[in-house]
Amino acid sequence: MKKLVFLSLLIAYGLKSQAQSTSSMPFLLITPDARAGGMGDIGVATSSDAFSIYHNPSKIAFNENQISIGVNYTPWLRNLTDDIFVGGASFVNRFDENSAWGVDLKYFSLGEIILTDTGGTEIGTENPSEFAITGTYALKLSEHFSMGVGLKYINSNYKINSSDTNLEAVNTFAVDVSGYYRSEEENYGTFNGRYRLGFNIANIGPKVEYTPGVENFIPTNAKIGGGFDFILDDFNTVGVNLEFTKLLVPSSPNSSRGWFEGMFTSLGDRSFSEELKETTWALGAEYLYNDAFALRAGYFHESETNGNRQYFTLGAGFEAKAFSLDLSYLMNSSDVNNPLENTLRFSLAFDLGEIYEDY
Repeated sequence: MKKLVFLSLLIAYGLKSQAQSTSSMPFLLITPDARAGGMGDIGVATSSDAFSIYHNPSKIAFNENQISIGVNYTPWLRNLTDDIFVGGASFVNRFDENSAWGVDLKYFSLGEIILTDTGGTEIGTENPSEFAITGTYALKLSEHFSMGVGLKYINSNYKINSSDTNLEAVNTFAVDVSGYYRSEEENYGTFNGRYRLGFNIANIGPKVEYTPGVENFIPTNAKIGGGFDFILDDFNTVGVNLEFTKLLVPSSPNSSRGWFEGMFTSLGDRSFSEELKETTWALGAEYLYNDAFALRAGYFHESETNGNRQYFTLGAGFEAKAFSLDLSYLMNSSDVNNPLENTLRFSLAFDLGEIYEDY
């Protein structure tokens, strides 16, 4: 029945915070890789890897290898269906000591939906989907600090060809701007250490129209975070991370308000205490043994009055020569259903080419 289409869309996108409900294309906010997924979906200030373009494009200027290739797959709403997923691939090329470029693809499929008429006769199938392609460039402005910029093409297609609806496919562009700082390794008595800082303002772009005359903001969001690596010896390292995220979309969107104005007014269109409640935070930790095995844990928190997403995560990683495999698992800790609850996520990465000694 046709209602199944809209019910599926509602379920897939309805599990968002009140702040996020004012924007379209929430798939852009889904963490793609299992390494970050095992640390509470943290990634803006962690060390660089094949999936840095999503979290913080400027990190790729510090990539350890010349070439990094990543592939990821995340089942979505696995408790209800088996054909909704988020998948993607990324490519990073640090072509010299100070510069790198990369490309990232994210694809969100809502699966095949069979449509029937009121009599139960099949009248067609639909496969609503969205995807985004990001190209990015990062440059080290000093030995310890880099900045990156990304240009993103986004396609969102909910159009039901076999139904009389005003929904149209949407095509738009957005920009990401980011920065990353990594200190020198220093001695702290019984251990060495270094700290990391990062920010990323992602999905800066114009409003879109799914139906003529009705404008929607895309999910521009800002992330800022930091971390510290406890380098215990040549084989054992423990990294801890803290990250804050704020959606830069007005709480009460006005169709006459431009996207650029809306991005800045979103920081003060509610009281200070309410703005704080619209900010999520997450903690994550990673234990790395001999650059070959990793254990991870994390916690994500959102205010009860702005979505109430709260969950713990666990993860593990395995590396053999140029190949690495990461796994993560989410455990919900709030009354709000999570589309990733009881779901195993995984990602693969390949590191090739020259190894840079500055890492």
